[in-house]
Amino acid sequence: MTARAADRARYDRATAHLDAPVAIVDLEAFDANADDLLRRAGGKPIRVASKSVRCRALLERVLERDGFAGVMSFTLAESLWLARSGFEDVLLAYPSADRARYAELTADPKLAAAVTVMIDDPAQLDLIDAARDGGREVVRVCLELDTSLRLLGGRVRVGARRSPLHSPAQVADLARAVVRRPGFEVVGIMAYEGHVAGVGDAVAGRPLRSRAVRLMQGAARRELAERRAAVVRAVRAVVPGLEFVNGGGTGSVQHTAAEDAVTEIAAGSGLYVPRLFDNYTSFRGRPAALFAQPVVRRPGVGVVAVLGGGYPASGAPGADRLPEPYLPEGLRYDSQEGAGEVQTPLLGTPADDLLIGDNVWFRHAKAGELCERFDALHLVEGDAVTATVPTYRGEGHTYL
Repeated sequence: MTARAADRARYDRATAHLDAPVAIVDLEAFDANADDLLRRAGGKPIRVASKSVRCRALLERVLERDGFAGVMSFTLAESLWLARSGFEDVLLAYPSADRARYAELTADPKLAAAVTVMIDDPAQLDLIDAARDGGREVVRVCLELDTSLRLLGGRVRVGARRSPLHSPAQVADLARAVVRRPGFEVVGIMAYEGHVAGVGDAVAGRPLRSRAVRLMQGAARRELAERRAAVVRAVRAVVPGLEFVNGGGTGSVQHTAAEDAVTEIAAGSGLYVPRLFDNYTSFRGRPAALFAQPVVRRPGVGVVAVLGGGYPASGAPGADRLPEPYLPEGLRYDSQEGAGEVQTPLLGTPADDLLIGDNVWFRHAKAGELCERFDALHLVEGDAVTATVPTYRGEGHTYL
């Protein structure tokens, strides 16, 4: 029996008392992935990206481990909820226009001490001030650096379109603007190199593309390491008491951690290891989060249909954004139908061994987005479910 077949047998036994659709997290794989992230971080603390987990119980589980410290959140409403739930160090990774929540933040000393917000433009400070509604608490702010690689005089750009702050002078100018402004304090710098951390460099069947990606990423890492260090020097000249410099992501942990200027690493997807993280030479994780859909039809030889399954991930549309039929091995989508909202046909020899009511196990393309489809995660140890915990959705929160 292969390792994957053994996992399928375990998951089927563990969830035999549950009706699919159902989502699980294999705790042995989850913990092993956490160990791997710590190994690659080389002693630098890892801030957990909540967007990639979206389950308070699992955030708490990983933060109990030495080497993990703080949360990187994705909306201001989520940040305040986490702070009220006992998380004492929450970095909001994206600028917000949530005026009502800014009023709450600036009126509550506990929230203001626990939550750091992201800015890259003085206009964001204007919005916060206009939203204060009498709140006088000092707002902790982090400055975001654009990490994109610019070639040919800027005519070619590789990387996400995020912050407008690219040069050390631009980031330092914004730091000075914050320092001059009452009610705000610069405490950190963030730079997320998504074109390195979030792009696989070993795509199956695409050797030329994979080599091109590796060459691009090598050049991007070298350029960013030099520029990030210069940015940190420039900002520290304005804010000597800078608390942290955050960088990286699951796919670049060891490379980012090697930079002296970086004080902490961000990672989250590496805990669940969704299918988009299969194509990396830098690490190999264990799939920890899966969901099962039940077989409800057998349309013919070599075909079954499962209930639902049309859970595409965000990003540029493409086949790589669809969940992967994972267990049993050898199933594939019908190219004419793909993954459907209410039913999904699956083709392949293993279909003939599946009976009505059997489960097919899938891996989502991206990590935390799976939790927007399920109210609960069943935590599996060995061949048993040992706990069932709510996702954000299960606690009544759908932040985006």
